[in-house]
Amino acid sequence: MNLTTFAFILTGVCLNALAQLLLKAGTNAVGVISLTPQNWLSVGIKLATQLPILGGLTCYVISVVVWIIGLSRVDVTIAYPMLSMGYIISAVGAWYFLGEQISAQRLIAIGVIIVGVVLLTRS
Repeated sequence: MNLTTFAFILTGVCLNALAQLLLKAGTNAVGVISLTPQNWLSVGIKLATQLPILGGLTCYVISVVVWIIGLSRVDVTIAYPMLSMGYIISAVGAWYFLGEQISAQRLIAIGVIIVGVVLLTRS
């Protein structure tokens, strides 16, 4: 995989992780969502007017375009496992931006993912 292809794949992964963080920030602002037949429309409007949620959905759309470009350049057996880097990015982002805790077990799991991604990119 050359540097340009890796950049497309990594950009797609980063945008996907950013989308997750923005969606979570938006739901944090709304609170726990409990849908009922009576409130589904008002809850939907409340969610649709949250800027972080709109930003997250925008990141998803852009990430799909970037991902398709990356897929056109590399085998899916290489590209798809690279999505696991999103776990690392989202965990660090959730810790840094959302105040979520990262336990020792999660840190070990992140280390395993990093080793797997390194092995994958070298194959």
